This record gives sequence, C-alpha cells and structure tokens, in this order.
Amino acid sequence: MSCVSGKSSSSTINWNHNISHDLHWHAVYTYPRHEKAVAGELQARSIEIFLPTTVIQSRWKDRRVQIHAPVFPGYVFTRITSYQRSRVLSAAGVIRMLSFNGSPAPIDDSEIEAVKLCLERGAMLKLNPSFELGDRVRVRSGVLEGLEGRISRCKDERRLIVPITLINQSVAIEVDVELLEPLSINS
Repeated sequence: MSCVSGKSSSSTINWNHNISHDLHWHAVYTYPRHEKAVAGELQARSIEIFLPTTVIQSRWKDRRVQIHAPVFPGYVFTRITSYQRSRVLSAAGVIRMLSFNGSPAPIDDSEIEAVKLCLERGAMLKLNPSFELGDRVRVRSGVLEGLEGRISRCKDERRLIVPITLINQSVAIEVDVELLEPLSINS
C-alpha cells in the first residue's frame, strides 16, 4: 500500500499484479547468426530469454568441430510484458518480433515448456527444415556437397533440380532433406 495525501491506495499492488499476468513468450527475429549475441544483450537487460541449442558438426577450413547451434536459427524467445517490447526491439541484432495483425504474437507457455523438457531430458533436438516447391537450396555435406538447385518435389523425399541455364536444361536428383540447407534469396 502507498499513501498519497493521507489516503491509502492499492494501485501500486494492482499495477504489479497486472504486469505479472501479462508475461508471455514471444519470438524475436534476429539477424543471421546473431542469436547468441541478442540473447546475451537481452539477459543483460534483465529480460527472460530462451535460446535452445543443439550440438552440430561444422566443417572449418582444416577440421571438423562441434558447435552449439540454435535449434531455431534466427530466433530468440523472450518472456516479456507488453511494456518491455521496446527494450527488446532496441537490442542490437534484433530485426523484429513476430506479430499478428500488428500486435506481438504470444507463444503458448506449453510449447516453450515442451522444448525445455526435451532439452532437460537429453533429447537431441534437430530442426526439421520445411522446404517448398521452388525453394533454392544447397547440399551441405556428402558427395554432392556444395551443389545448388531448386526443390521440385516435396513428399517423403526431396527432388533437387540442378539447372544448366545456358542450354535451358536441367537434371533432377533425390537428396535426403537432412543434407539440404536453404539459400538466401540474394544468393
């Protein structure tokens, strides 16, 4: 309780009570490979974050190394009130918060808790890429490593079209979806 002009007021208690119920998880979209930096900056601002990572093999120039990579590349999850939105958006590396009809789209607590539970119990989380017809992709490992093309069929297997534009011809091969990575639109 606070006293103003000799009268007691409970507005402070109600205000804090309302804020605690306004906490929701949100997805924050970051610049590529800025997830850890954004998470660190948000934590420094006392904002609750969740950045699930998984160990992957990465190939450097002369060797293969294991790195902790985000399970959801490009995203950091924050649990904030609507009043903290500007503190999140002003963090370096943040592009935007995912929104619906102009308002930040909340993520159900149970979805975040499910991912946390999987991590706590040692499950190997792996992002299952969702490719659509026409998406440009690159083979990231295996005998066809570095090969680029477009997705021509999406079912249980992925058919990759490799064009030879000069002669207006192309060949199709089937590639395991786990070997593919998306190419940016600018590639």
